[in-house]
Amino acid sequence: MNYNHVEFLLSVYSLKQLPEPLLPEIAFAGRSNVGKSSLINKLVNRRNLVKTSSKPGKTQSINLFEVDKSFILADLPGYGFARVDKGMQSGWQELITGYLEKRESLACVVVIIDIRHELKAYDRDLIDWLRHRGRPFLPVYTKADKLSGNKLTKQVASLDAALSLRAEERVIFSSKSGKGVDKLKTMLARQIES
Repeated sequence: MNYNHVEFLLSVYSLKQLPEPLLPEIAFAGRSNVGKSSLINKLVNRRNLVKTSSKPGKTQSINLFEVDKSFILADLPGYGFARVDKGMQSGWQELITGYLEKRESLACVVVIIDIRHELKAYDRDLIDWLRHRGRPFLPVYTKADKLSGNKLTKQVASLDAALSLRAEERVIFSSKSGKGVDKLKTMLARQIES
């Protein structure tokens, strides 16, 4: 699969706007400012396919991209501490929940978690929710370049234990160094093909 062949399809603000589910879809979800945009840009080898921002809440729709005419990459709005009014946040939650719950073509949800912190309640809740509904998911621990040696090992072990994961069930990732890109692509290919 060629991740360099990627094109923007559309921004979806309501479930009615979703296109017909003709290709498998991989959704990327994570708390605001967890490095989701940087991860997607690194994955598709582009600098600005997805706009990055230091301001939480930049993504306000589900943005769909077609990759190599093989699958759809769905960039979901960040959840958590985005500084937007409650009405807008509640609208996002409805959109995200509806998409994750009902989309037949959804092959996997990539759950992006910042490796520098203890597991946040939002991340645990999302993974528990996906497990409960039998939705395939893939945790990716981002910003691995920010920690080194024992600290990195300790944080990985802590997150793995908190989520009851084995090493082969998640990816340690750095958009800066490229660590984990190949493993992520391999694991996504498995999800798309299954």
